Amino acid sequence: MSKIFELEGKNKEELIDQALAKLNASNNEVIINFEETEAKLFKSKKYKVKIVLKTDIKNYLKDYLKELSTKTGIAMQTEVLESDNIYNINVIADDSSILIGKDGKNLKALQLLIRQSVANEFGNIVKVNLDISGYKAKKVSRLEREIKKIAREVLKTKIDAKLDPMNSYERRVVHSLISNYENLSTESIGEEPNRYTVIHYIEK
Repeated sequence: MSKIFELEGKNKEELIDQALAKLNASNNEVIINFEETEAKLFKSKKYKVKIVLKTDIKNYLKDYLKELSTKTGIAMQTEVLESDNIYNINVIADDSSILIGKDGKNLKALQLLIRQSVANEFGNIVKVNLDISGYKAKKVSRLEREIKKIAREVLKTKIDAKLDPMNSYERRVVHSLISNYENLSTESIGEEPNRYTVIHYIEK
């Protein structure tokens, strides 16, 4: 059974120390989330801290994937890696096309299920990304090549480029990539699911 500790108090540092002492862990072994309550008249503000061991999250994800493999009857090799409090799950399966689905629809559904399960267990302090047989990685690689080509065109013509609608993850890829160009900037416009990104040329 996983454990998530919640403590309240007026001093953030003291709350962290208390939580780490209870878990017998160091700062880099946990994920910490703070909530601040507004101070009322004549009362100082308070903090609520939620803290969970990274190993608890990793073990939970491994057990979840093992159960998923059993229920679907699809043999899977799984890898769970944590970086900057984000858990990246890589799954290799013989029937990966079934798990991915057309245009990645099954993959998106599976990721949503995993995220909801993790949120129910640990609260909304854990971020999870799922990839199956490198599907997302290949898609991002293709997207990056396309965006670099468009960026070169914008730099050459000095004309802004409006991109097709993308999901939030793909837009973040675009923003991150374009941030490396001195004379370019990005702006996301519109509402989901038709939100799109514009690459702007900046005269300097």
